[in-house]
Amino acid sequence: MKKIRSTALALGAAAIGYYVYHAVTYVPTSEWEPAGMGWLGVEMALPIIALTLIPIVFAFTGEGILSALTGRNSAEFRDGLTGLGTVRSVRQTGVTVNDQPQVHVEFSVEGSDGKIFHSSAKMIVRLTELALLRAGVVLPVRYLPGRTDKVEVDLSGDAAAAQHAMNESLIRKGITTRHKLDIAERGIATQAVVQSLSVTGNIRDGHSEVELGLVVTRPDGSSFATRVTKFLAPASVGHVQVGRVLRAHYLPENESEVVIALPVNA
Repeated sequence: MKKIRSTALALGAAAIGYYVYHAVTYVPTSEWEPAGMGWLGVEMALPIIALTLIPIVFAFTGEGILSALTGRNSAEFRDGLTGLGTVRSVRQTGVTVNDQPQVHVEFSVEGSDGKIFHSSAKMIVRLTELALLRAGVVLPVRYLPGRTDKVEVDLSGDAAAAQHAMNESLIRKGITTRHKLDIAERGIATQAVVQSLSVTGNIRDGHSEVELGLVVTRPDGSSFATRVTKFLAPASVGHVQVGRVLRAHYLPENESEVVIALPVNA
């Protein structure tokens, strides 16, 4: 973006400079020609074009605006590392594109190496989605290792990369294990009904451990009962109340180990 803006400024300065040079060095073609004609030739279109295009270039290369128009991350961040950004605060900047507001978002970002840093991003948000962008929401972001002051919300649509970043984060925090992730990946997808819920009192990284009694449905329609433990964020506890139907995975050879899945921003 800086290169595009610098190029626009350089071309604008060249256009205006040439116009002034032409006017100052202009030699009348006739003694009857009025004074000042050097300023009124076709060259006067150059500064007009420059002063029109430069603001447009700066407007469309503002943070988050080009991404909103193209649906892609900027070239600078497109191949950046994927991290997890937890929203700390959101405020509108006063800029709008097609009546959609630009917002400034403060993030707490967990990088691919597990290190936490604070960063920010500007992005265009649909009015219908503005209320969903609130403190505590987790979003995949792209960042540059040597420059963590700015990030971009990941627009690549690479769900696998985002899921990998989330899985690695949960493993580092002790919220899950690679074995459970393997069950979620290879196991039979089914449904489970919550029959009981108790809190063990263990807490990890703000997540409370709960013990759930489940009735799991097999592919043939039969069912079996089991108990599982899972660390949950406070906002997710409401999704595992007694009577709730959950998505679950298990391996046929070991029905005692069942993994349940909940939305990240539940």
